[in-house]
Amino acid sequence: MDLPFYLRIHGLPVREERKLSARFHEKLKTMPIDELIPILQIAVGPVILISGVGLLLLSMTNRFGRVIDRSRQLSLELRSAKDVERDVVLSQLKVLSTRALVVKRAITMATVSLLFTAILVITLFVAAVLRWEAGLLIALLFVCSMVSLIAALVLFQRDINLSLAALKFELATRHRPGGSV
Repeated sequence: MDLPFYLRIHGLPVREERKLSARFHEKLKTMPIDELIPILQIAVGPVILISGVGLLLLSMTNRFGRVIDRSRQLSLELRSAKDVERDVVLSQLKVLSTRALVVKRAITMATVSLLFTAILVITLFVAAVLRWEAGLLIALLFVCSMVSLIAALVLFQRDINLSLAALKFELATRHRPGGSV
């Protein structure tokens, strides 16, 4: 259920499916170790990228959790807030809602980057085993991964900027006349 399953869902006839599967397994069995080592060396770069983006995702999900927790806390405060405090809490909730959306998009783009990188590693191995000329596909997968990562980083930076703007707003409203201290 490795290659045959993939071929079956793409509508290849069973006979063709078996030929390709047998050829794949035969080439894998006959590939000398000295041909496999350079492939592993090439695949190390994308694997390191996966690790780094994984750590970035951990940071993003932590920020997302903090935004959600703060939103829940402010929602509870909103119930007992008076008119002036209510407006401040509502504006903070609006900023937190925007931040949650931005971080969610950043997490999505980082995840897409990881998916492209994982497909890239698989493509490297399959192309090497089957001796495909997949240079264009490999380059395209890498570029897509990097573009997704750049988008994730830009969105992550946007969240940082929003959180600083929210902090400035909160400090300004708490220390002005009529604001709570």
